[in-house]
Amino acid sequence: MPTVFHNCWAPFPTPFRSGDTIEWLADSLRVLPINPVDSGVRSARVSLAGFFLTGLLMSFVGAALPVWGFHLSSEFVTAGTYFLLLNAGFLVASRAAQALMERRGVAFTASLAAFLAAGAFLFLAATSAPFSPWWRLAGLFWLGFAAGLLYMALLEGVSPLYDVGRAATLNMVGMTFGLGCVVMSLLMAGSYYISDVRGTLVTAAIIAAGFGVLFLRMRFTDPPAPHPQPETLRRQFNSPAAVLFALLLFFQFGNEWAIAGWLPMFLIQRLGISPADSLFLLALYWTSLLLGRVVAQGLLSRMSRWRLVLISAAAALLGCIMLSATDNAGGAAVAILCIGAGFAAIFPVTMENIGRRFPYYHPMIYSGVFSFAVTGGMLAPWSLGFMAQWWGIGAMIVVPILGTGLVFFLLGLIVIEGRLSEGQPVR
Repeated sequence: MPTVFHNCWAPFPTPFRSGDTIEWLADSLRVLPINPVDSGVRSARVSLAGFFLTGLLMSFVGAALPVWGFHLSSEFVTAGTYFLLLNAGFLVASRAAQALMERRGVAFTASLAAFLAAGAFLFLAATSAPFSPWWRLAGLFWLGFAAGLLYMALLEGVSPLYDVGRAATLNMVGMTFGLGCVVMSLLMAGSYYISDVRGTLVTAAIIAAGFGVLFLRMRFTDPPAPHPQPETLRRQFNSPAAVLFALLLFFQFGNEWAIAGWLPMFLIQRLGISPADSLFLLALYWTSLLLGRVVAQGLLSRMSRWRLVLISAAAALLGCIMLSATDNAGGAAVAILCIGAGFAAIFPVTMENIGRRFPYYHPMIYSGVFSFAVTGGMLAPWSLGFMAQWWGIGAMIVVPILGTGLVFFLLGLIVIEGRLSEGQPVR
């Protein structure tokens, strides 16, 4: 089913208001050939646009570390703890979200999450320096809780689009999430040129509140899907392939967020790059990851998936080696492009294989898979806090190098398991 972009370059609304602008973004994401009067379609598009806010929330810590001065204090264990608290809040919210959606609906849950995120940003603005870094732990748990609640609601909200076109929907979810990560890096970089960190966090809070107002206007005619029956889950996911896919996403998200969480600190302390420029390079990393996934999605129909993965893994390893060896900003930029482009193909290939092997779709199933993957994404930068404290910031590059090798090994096991389950010889 072809992906059709309609009205993507429509002018921004006037006057410029956050709620109207976000709604314009939702209207611009007409990626599927569906009837606009279909039940729940407009709200599903708004849910799709809402993953932009999820990207803002989940990428916040990595972009905030240099702004909060951790490149000067080198309190790496404290910085790593921030990632752990964000993940803890995400996991707690993931367990509570289904009950809340069943009682109050998807729109209420998404709106509540957005307003909670706005409050968390304001709390973090109030506890910025000269307050102790430990004051922010509660704020980051709060932010992670808002992100988990929002993610669960939005995953339920995009179900009508998923039912029409699975690949296009998942691709757009990744694009809007990645766009939020890029914008967060640029917002934090702007702290050095436009406003201080408090002003930037207030801006982020206004964006989150704008989404909250928009989510309140969503209308879903169907109630949230109930939990799938236990026997259905066991039948669909009680297999070696399910374990391998979950482990693959766990380690791959760990690779991506190890770079995203500590890249600015590495560039500042290892190469002497300014904090603002390091955040621009972090935005370059997110951009390469975003555009790389778009390109990889197009290549899936033109070349062997496993050849694409092999090339991607080689590019990621080359980028990591280049980043560890370079001594200037230009070399770092080239290395970052290689890493982002190399990591980009793993996710679409994995999701395509999950969809083919496990065709039964339920939002709660994907939420469990992604919650496990997000845990890998946050545990990697948390563990790097200890490694950097003991062995220096250069240890940051070790995790993605080892993780890329593990991902490639798991992909090989998935290929072998798939051939064995289909009765084909392993070559």
